[in-house]
Amino acid sequence: MFQPLKGIRVIDLSQVLAGPYATYQLALMGAEVIKIERPGQGDWTRVGGPLPQLAERGMALGFLGHNAGKKSVTIDLKTPEGVALARELVAGADIFVENFKPGVAERLGLGFETLREINPKLVYCSISAFGQDGPLRHRPAYDHVIQGMCGIMLTTGKPGDGPVKVGAPYVDYATGMNAATAILAGLREVDRTGTAVQVDVAMLDTALMLMSSLMTTHLTTGWIPAQNGNEAWSASPSSGAFDTADGILMLAANHDTQFRHMCHAIGRDDIPGDPRWDSAAERHKNWKSLRETLEETFRGKPAAEWEELLSKAAVPAGRIRGLDEMLAEPQIAARGLTSEIRVEGHDGPVHIPTLSFKANGENCTPDLPPRPLGADTDAVLQAAGISRERLDALRETSVI
Repeated sequence: MFQPLKGIRVIDLSQVLAGPYATYQLALMGAEVIKIERPGQGDWTRVGGPLPQLAERGMALGFLGHNAGKKSVTIDLKTPEGVALARELVAGADIFVENFKPGVAERLGLGFETLREINPKLVYCSISAFGQDGPLRHRPAYDHVIQGMCGIMLTTGKPGDGPVKVGAPYVDYATGMNAATAILAGLREVDRTGTAVQVDVAMLDTALMLMSSLMTTHLTTGWIPAQNGNEAWSASPSSGAFDTADGILMLAANHDTQFRHMCHAIGRDDIPGDPRWDSAAERHKNWKSLRETLEETFRGKPAAEWEELLSKAAVPAGRIRGLDEMLAEPQIAARGLTSEIRVEGHDGPVHIPTLSFKANGENCTPDLPPRPLGADTDAVLQAAGISRERLDALRETSVI
């Protein structure tokens, strides 16, 4: 298996989504991820969701989706003894991940400066809503709050609809992937310099970077993006959303070659010969008439038929699908985007994501199912040199 991080140990204090998704990527690449959770409570995504029989066991679907392949250790970090235990684990680790509000880790005694003294080759990753500096750094936020603030909601939906949120928590997941990239870069920098690195990953920064072209255009020209519905950002009359006989087709025929291939595929070789549409400049000038002509043609056949014809002509096109439709298609099975695990309390398999790329033609899947809260506490702490007597004492005081 592709395990570039085999032998790398991660101490993961993160909760909910962005941080756990980052460390899930590391676990899938072979890292030993030790997830530290609060005794008796754990990550709050362990509860809730559509399958109460799993939530009752602390294995809700929101938790299962990005916590496989990790070990669960319970430590109360609000106690001096708990902080001391965390420091002992950090001493033998390569990576430390936290997603507290800025300043909290320092107040706990787990800040970067403190931990780099313990481990001078540590990659220390902080994940937060707004980053470790700036006037908003102390504010909390969740995905939908960042979506509202970053500008994406005023570009989503049709003009006049009002702000529209992206349906999935894409900022959280993108922040997790961004953090995983930052951590890998930090590992390489530690290899190069031999000194500890702190990487600072913010949800707002990530959300804005997902709109890089819009941000660049606004800052350079003053242009302000508006709601664009289902139209393509290229503003090409032969790109965007087209009604068909039974649904909507998303099409991208932007440059001249694609445009001519599209016209041939839909049986309209007459269109490129029309002087109104024989060049990109003329097509842009006569946008409305071309659009109306194409829409009339596309209404003549089902979306799936157009998709097949256009794809064979090397023109990007796809009918709008629901998630259920897409996941049922052979392409998804061929790519191996999910892995099946078995969880007590649920009769069938639970499908969880694999790594989002293939390596050597293979997918990376977790080597452990998500663990019950605290299942690895004794084993991990004893491996770190904590005696049985000390463990018993810590358990009596509810530190672990």
